[in-house]
Amino acid sequence: MIELELLELKAIQQYPIKVFYKGKVVGDYIADIIVEDEITIELKSIENLNKIHEEQLVNYLKAINKEVGLLFNFGKEILESACPVDSGNR
Repeated sequence: MIELELLELKAIQQYPIKVFYKGKVVGDYIADIIVEDEITIELKSIENLNKIHEEQLVNYLKAINKEVGLLFNFGKEILESACPVDSGNR
């Protein structure tokens, strides 16, 4: 968050989002970080990122009608990322 603030980017942690399906709320999603109301950042601390983590982020992006997400894993000595993830919501 500090780096995003230094870059003067609007960033919100633990951002609650209602998930809709056919006009009805079907659940809640809490994004780890939302940047500039456009980019969803998901943070993990696991042994390895897998395809399922990318698919989960794509599903989140589709549910909240966003296009771009970044996935970071802090569970290793070296930062692991799978980015950018594009939901195809265009």
